[in-house]
Amino acid sequence: MWRPERSLHGPDRATVRDIEPLNRLFTEAFTDRYARDGLTGVRVPPLSTAVWRYAIEDAGEGAMLWRDADGMLVAFNMVHRSGHEGWMGPIAVRPDRQGGGVGRAAVQAGIDWLRAQGAAVIGLETMPRTVDNIGFYSRLGLVPAHLTVTMVRDAVRQPVRETERLSRGSTGPLVKECATLARRVAPGTDFTAQVLLTLELAAGDVTLVREGGELSGFALWHSLPLAAGRPRDELRVLKLVARDLRALEALVEGLQADAVGERLRRVAIRCQTAHTGAYLLLVARGFRVHWTDLRMTLPTHAEVAPAGEGVVLSNWEI
Repeated sequence: MWRPERSLHGPDRATVRDIEPLNRLFTEAFTDRYARDGLTGVRVPPLSTAVWRYAIEDAGEGAMLWRDADGMLVAFNMVHRSGHEGWMGPIAVRPDRQGGGVGRAAVQAGIDWLRAQGAAVIGLETMPRTVDNIGFYSRLGLVPAHLTVTMVRDAVRQPVRETERLSRGSTGPLVKECATLARRVAPGTDFTAQVLLTLELAAGDVTLVREGGELSGFALWHSLPLAAGRPRDELRVLKLVARDLRALEALVEGLQADAVGERLRRVAIRCQTAHTGAYLLLVARGFRVHWTDLRMTLPTHAEVAPAGEGVVLSNWEI
């Protein structure tokens, strides 16, 4: 029977006081991962403190870390839940402790926690080219699903039309409207916690679109720089719900206008390729492919596509 290393202590709950060691391990582990994939010139920068704070507070009790006998950080797994959806990331193990069961313990702890929380969807994302990771996660019961394609479009400098933003209105009723629409499009979907945390941390906002006065779509986005020391230059969509493709098209234009209004250089949307119509619409609207990730889920806790023409895009990265 497999057993983790005896010198491994945890999981303990990560807090904002752990951001500095988390960042060091993140940079070291992911730079090593790229090097082993043949990308020896890539140096992964540390994440900004604001992004780490969002990740830790969004994960809550799912923000897990492990230490060695000397109290040094060995591994972490940020485990998130929104509504019925549970996902893990980022996950990292110190390079000198890889291959000894630490990664397995970290991922299994995340799976167990999400099961105990009653998550109907459990998964994570990894780079498609990283066959070691795909095999590793597969041995833990996760199977490849579809791609998540990061698509970007430059923010065109044009007259900015007024958009409806959650932060500019009566927040409580608007948040409830968003929750109601999400449940209607895909039962069990609920991004309320992420919406409220985003507003609390001033990390971004929510763009809303209506048809006939009724909410038909919303997109939760962040404008915080991902990497430490970088300027704000990107509007990144974390969660998106649209009643149909017409609502999605209106959202795309609203996001473009908000990016221009915020003086951001581009809009980034992570589109799951299970949504063929949404993917083709983004291509037709000038979005280009920037990056790909492979989504993997437990077969017993796989994603279910929204009924009808509804679109739900959920970012499984921070």
